[in-house]
Amino acid sequence: MSKYLILIYEDEAGYATATPEVMNEVMQEHDTFSSGVERLGAKLLGGEALEPTPTATSVRGGSEVTDGPFVETKEALGGYYVIDAPDLDTALAVARSCPARFGGVEVRPVMTFD
Repeated sequence: MSKYLILIYEDEAGYATATPEVMNEVMQEHDTFSSGVERLGAKLLGGEALEPTPTATSVRGGSEVTDGPFVETKEALGGYYVIDAPDLDTALAVARSCPARFGGVEVRPVMTFD
């Protein structure tokens, strides 16, 4: 088994204008996703939602500190899941079921060091 990171990139404006009903639907989608990962042959190791990008602080070169994320984009990193899967195909199957109503997801293998 290998670890994979599923990075969730979405347009934050979708959440800023979402009704309570939409937010409840999104939360339910994530609950359903979390409980269904093992049926796809992987194990959910963890995950977190991130605060919106205006709360970010970036550090460059070890000393330059600025408010905000590194780059301005329409879609921002809003959260992630860490899974343990036997191969990339399984990780992609899990990623396809990951909710990202206002964007998409990226799958990255976690580097291992011997």
